[in-house]
Amino acid sequence: MTRVGAECPNGQRGSGLGRECSCDEKHSRLKPLPRPLWLVACVLATVLVASPTLAQDVLIRNATVHTATSRGTLQNADVLVRGGRIAAVGTGLAAGDAQVVDAQGRPVTPALFGGITGIGIEEVSGEDATTDGSLALGADAKHMTVRPEFDVTLAYNPDSLLVPVARVEGIGWTLLGAGTAAGGSIIGGQGGVVRLDGSADPIGAHVLFVDLGSGAAELTGESRAAQWMLLDQLIDESRGRIGQDSSMALLTPAGRATLAKYFGGGGRVMVRIDRAADIRQLLRWAQRRNVRIAISGGAEAWRLAPQLAAAKVPVFVDPLANLPGNFDRIGATMENAARLQAAGVRVGFTQSGDASHNARKVRQLAGNAVANGLPWEAGLAGLTSVPAEALGVADQIGEIAPGRRADLVLWSGDPLEVSSLAQQVWLDGRAIPMRSRQTELRDRYLHGLTPAEAGGLPRAYPAQGR
Repeated sequence: MTRVGAECPNGQRGSGLGRECSCDEKHSRLKPLPRPLWLVACVLATVLVASPTLAQDVLIRNATVHTATSRGTLQNADVLVRGGRIAAVGTGLAAGDAQVVDAQGRPVTPALFGGITGIGIEEVSGEDATTDGSLALGADAKHMTVRPEFDVTLAYNPDSLLVPVARVEGIGWTLLGAGTAAGGSIIGGQGGVVRLDGSADPIGAHVLFVDLGSGAAELTGESRAAQWMLLDQLIDESRGRIGQDSSMALLTPAGRATLAKYFGGGGRVMVRIDRAADIRQLLRWAQRRNVRIAISGGAEAWRLAPQLAAAKVPVFVDPLANLPGNFDRIGATMENAARLQAAGVRVGFTQSGDASHNARKVRQLAGNAVANGLPWEAGLAGLTSVPAEALGVADQIGEIAPGRRADLVLWSGDPLEVSSLAQQVWLDGRAIPMRSRQTELRDRYLHGLTPAEAGGLPRAYPAQGR
């Protein structure tokens, strides 16, 4: 039997390759590898993660299984994985030839949603050469270029250092967002869901991103009212009511074809918006134009909770956006998620700050929402089943149920507590190496694992200073 133990007393975690560390084992037996072997191990780990042919059969036994389904939380339960898919969830399941992991009563959840991020399309936010999340073909904000066919998933880099940084924290998937910029338009472009398993392609349908409110007013002549005028014109163009050769036309032929997929009840349109008055107009516009919207931000969405619930609009909130940081957020409150959920709105979570480099903080968002009135199960759903359903991938991820991908996380404690750690992540049933550039830098600076004469890196500090 293989045991995945609690976090090691010295702060290290198991690599996910071969046997795992556990608190019951002698850490003096774990010998550091010379630097060349570390490089080989890293390459091997990348190959193992990316290869779809290495899905494992695993039985996670004796776990507190948070299914994120109508079954709720199952105590002392087992999860059986066959061929990378969840085969059964119950008690007393037979392992057969599957690897057995004793969870010792600890929580198991679906791999978590990291929110709307630029993981894999943004490496260093301050270096333009490494950011691909927005398009600006015009000279400035007064020269608007509308290119909804712009697709950020084409720039996705599965080898980004941000992928393992998020993954070791229990984040298994994210929605790549297309942003707006001066020289672009309120239509940011298209994004999609990517799993952080090393695969290069998105899953599910694409999502169109639109930015409305005061933050996008500079792209529409400094007026919110003009945003609705432009959206209506774009719909008319996509439906052929404005000729492509018209001097007022804004779309390319590819842009018209793209918008036609989303307007008229087609794909999901994610709208970044905060103010209650703007959300009210959005609901009216979406109903009139038959557009399937979701809301990102929604700082004042609680003020229209009944209308949002009736329209079945999912809202992705940041529960920590609780201050009137601008005139669109005067009514912001940490009870936003709880009030929306109580009214019947499907609530998910996303960060309003540096979400790409800090995807792990999305758990803190959910935990704070729970601390301010949101039921715990709804908090977990906001990181699992709600985004999966809203983004059209619920048949693959977001729940622990037979037939779903075996994207799972074993936690040291409550996954919505920041003090809890992801002890092991499985994607398609494969144990993911619990290692990232951050953990490698930590180990280098903290332990000085390998002497320089043996191929190791130099110590960060003199021995007497550590």
